[in-house]
Amino acid sequence: MTSELDQEVIIARSHVPAAHRPDRIRRLNVGGGLEVAVSEWGSESAQPLLMAHGGFDFSGTFDVFAPLLAEAGLRVISWDHRGHGDSDLACMYSFDADIRDAALVLNSIDSNDSIPVLGHSKGGGIMNQLADALPHRISAVINLDGIPNERGFSQKIDRTDIDALNQELSGYLDHRRKASNLTRKPDTLAGLAQRRQTMNPRLAPEWLRYLVTVGARKDSDGWRWKIDPALRFGPTGAWNPQWAIPKLRGLQLPYLGIIGTVEEEMGWGTTPDEALAILPIGAEFHALAETGHFVHIERPAEVSAIVLRFLGKFL
Repeated sequence: MTSELDQEVIIARSHVPAAHRPDRIRRLNVGGGLEVAVSEWGSESAQPLLMAHGGFDFSGTFDVFAPLLAEAGLRVISWDHRGHGDSDLACMYSFDADIRDAALVLNSIDSNDSIPVLGHSKGGGIMNQLADALPHRISAVINLDGIPNERGFSQKIDRTDIDALNQELSGYLDHRRKASNLTRKPDTLAGLAQRRQTMNPRLAPEWLRYLVTVGARKDSDGWRWKIDPALRFGPTGAWNPQWAIPKLRGLQLPYLGIIGTVEEEMGWGTTPDEALAILPIGAEFHALAETGHFVHIERPAEVSAIVLRFLGKFL
């Protein structure tokens, strides 16, 4: 099976020659006996840039984008969120837990200076709140299609409404109990990629097959995604844009926002007008035409050039 797996992976990865797996991968204890997988591209002595992937993704989604930044002289660090990729599964999940994990990954970087951070989708939301919580540790925020809007997600629960909050949390616990013994449906490598394409219709089949080799594993009955079946799409637990937007507006540090203008199922659906109305004063903003939610995958060269020009102003 090992030789078959190796050959299958080699063939799938050969169709995305620009992708490069991390130069270094390490494990980091984030408490409670749980470890996350931390990936790095570039020289260990270079300027660090901490990056966070989106929900239902993993740091391997940066395998084309991150090397472009590393080639320009950055040390790019990312991690698989708990329950995603090669990180451990958790008994419970929350946005706050992801932010705590982000802070611990940040603390694990051997740098005494504040550093820039970048996040895609859910990762953009994490970095917004990390910068609000630790402004002395972060020098700039780059948000890739993770800018909130007033409409928010379906999970808009008023924390002051005890009954609504109780209903939301009870629903999550019921889901968690039902999912505790579930495993993801197996498929072939190509089949898993095709299933993913229903949510990522703009991504090339070659890229999706590559992602399977990184974010899925091959068991005796076929390939299955490593993502915990207990996770649900969207923010875990109660979430309301009214909590996130004031924190974003109040950030007092260099800020770059990039969004795609083609709405997709996994995207936030924030329009340019909505984004401009809530970004921090002085923020730089780009809305990419004919581009979907995964801006760094659809247009890695252009997005990396925008990021590098932005960072070049103060690094």
